[in-house]
Amino acid sequence: MENSGFSLKSILNGGLAAPFVLVALLAMIVLPLPPFILDMLFTFNIALSLTIMLASIYVLKPLHFAAFPSILLIATLLRLALNVASTRVVLLEGHTGTAAAGNVIEAFGEFVIGGNYTVGFVIFAILVIINFVVVTKGATRIAEVSARFTLDSMPGKQMAIDADLNAGLIDQDEARERREEIMRESDFYGSMDGASKFVRGDAVAGMIILFINLIGGLIIGVAQHDLSFAEAAHNYTLLTIGDGLVAQIPSLLLATAAGLLVTRSTKEEDMGDQIVSQLFGDPKTLAVTSAIIGGMGIIPGMPNVPFLLLAVAGGSGAWFMMQNKKEAERIATTAPPPTKETPKEQRDLSWEDLSPVDPIGLEIGYRLIPLVDKNQGGQLMTRIKGIRKKISQDLGFLIPPVHIRDNLDLAPTAYQITLFGVTFGEAEIYPDRMMAINPGQVFGELDGIKGQDPAFGLESVWIEASQREHAQAQGYTVVDVDTVIATHLSKILQDHAHELLGREEVQQLLDNLAKVAPKLVEGLVPDIIPLGGVQKVLQNLLEENVPVRDIRTIIESISEQAVRNPDPEAITASTRMALSHSIVQHVNGIKADLPIITLDPELEQILLQTLQATGEGGASLEPGLAENMHKNLNEAAQRQEMSGESSILVVQAGLRSWISRFIKHSIPGLSVLSYNEIPDNKQIRIVANVGR
Repeated sequence: MENSGFSLKSILNGGLAAPFVLVALLAMIVLPLPPFILDMLFTFNIALSLTIMLASIYVLKPLHFAAFPSILLIATLLRLALNVASTRVVLLEGHTGTAAAGNVIEAFGEFVIGGNYTVGFVIFAILVIINFVVVTKGATRIAEVSARFTLDSMPGKQMAIDADLNAGLIDQDEARERREEIMRESDFYGSMDGASKFVRGDAVAGMIILFINLIGGLIIGVAQHDLSFAEAAHNYTLLTIGDGLVAQIPSLLLATAAGLLVTRSTKEEDMGDQIVSQLFGDPKTLAVTSAIIGGMGIIPGMPNVPFLLLAVAGGSGAWFMMQNKKEAERIATTAPPPTKETPKEQRDLSWEDLSPVDPIGLEIGYRLIPLVDKNQGGQLMTRIKGIRKKISQDLGFLIPPVHIRDNLDLAPTAYQITLFGVTFGEAEIYPDRMMAINPGQVFGELDGIKGQDPAFGLESVWIEASQREHAQAQGYTVVDVDTVIATHLSKILQDHAHELLGREEVQQLLDNLAKVAPKLVEGLVPDIIPLGGVQKVLQNLLEENVPVRDIRTIIESISEQAVRNPDPEAITASTRMALSHSIVQHVNGIKADLPIITLDPELEQILLQTLQATGEGGASLEPGLAENMHKNLNEAAQRQEMSGESSILVVQAGLRSWISRFIKHSIPGLSVLSYNEIPDNKQIRIVANVGR
């Protein structure tokens, strides 16, 4: 038996399930089916519809039932195929009696409607109205809106993922999973938008098939089988109505399942728990309802017993819920009495009492303490560790630990980021809200507290968590408070990385390099250059956003140049040339085409003469000339940004360092290279020339 080639498992695993179902559907349409087979298939159809509806109720998240549109199509085709098969049997054998099409149809025609034609028509019409006008129409509309909002919110969600990835809050694998989930979500709601049309069309087909069976049966019974009109009406009407009810009940179940699925929240939560917690979360709701029902129950002429019984039951439930809530609040607020600390003997002040300044510090107000307390579900510590790891890997040296402490001098919801005791960033946030950041193009206004993103200064709005999906659909990038603080910290660490590189870190870099290239490090410090000189060169590179990961190439360049000219600026320029491939790839990727902005030769000559006369400070540069040059460079950089290309200014080697400092904070997106730093394998394309 195990070697049988046509077992059920081999059919399912071999990809034959779908063709098998399609062949079975065609067989039901083409071949006449005996009444017993029809009974089995109708029963299976009802059971399948119940299974689908219950699956849509118990699923925790709509995406967990992503196969629903395909299942809905198959179930609809099954029901239509059964309608065709039953119509054939009703029209061919209906003259023999009401059991011609099987016991299921007869039971629905006789037992459910009591053999009364009028009752059958009314019940069928009510089912069709409920299905077509109420459930199907509402589910279709919700599916359309959900599909549109999901597609509109995709850019904002993608930007949020990119922001978390760049901030080090998530890794590449998690980012990939989130992007795949966004794609699955858009595919699901797009499919649901189309699948809802199946349900609507099925309801229309049910009405048409009813009239075809009724009219065709009367004609066949009277004209071909010589039945009296009353007998033909009795047989074919009951068969037709029974057939219609057998089809409409599964259709209504499937329409309900589709409506339940598209109205579900995207939060992973059981529907029953969600409804109970939100509907009866506040005892006042049940108490007021019970009071109103009780008031109606004491009105003369009203059915007092049902109203009063329900009022008593609701009031009792509200009382028990209120008692449980008070008990939970009492337990939560009850804390053990503070223990009195025994006074310690005061000792003399010593050097151990003078703690060194933390390289990186994060001070928070007391209301932000839960963000860093793992016992209260705080995730900020984990995110900060992720940021530190990512920046260390990107820059090439170990970022010092972040020391977090509470500061009662701060506002309750404020925080400060310090480097060596100096505040470099601060902001006030709302821990019970989320920040919706305007990335530059949004489709509407949001209700909330207006503010600014502390990391990049973008316009933002603090919104309730329930508004998140609406804000994303409007084009906003929505982040939580942990991400706001983590992104701000990441930005400051990247901007001031050169200040965090001390001599201890430089010595550690050299020690690690000595393990793999001992001859390269041997005799470098202090014979060729002092440790402070190596530190200065590395700081110069980091200050201009050049990572020091390739420490081997950097040390080789330092060793060669320091022998000829020990000046750190000259060594930095030489090292940048050695790192030219890495620098260009960092600002322009691996593209062979390099779009650049250049300075007019006359302007370059003026700047060179000014620097030679006044030094690198350029203090005597004419204000009007400096303003015009800055304006033109800014406009050229913005044009490059709008075209989706990198903004790269290429100048003579003697000007590169000064111009880089000149535009560093005012035009942060513009990279400055010298002609010597462009690799030979890059094709230069001049996109703008800036003059006086």
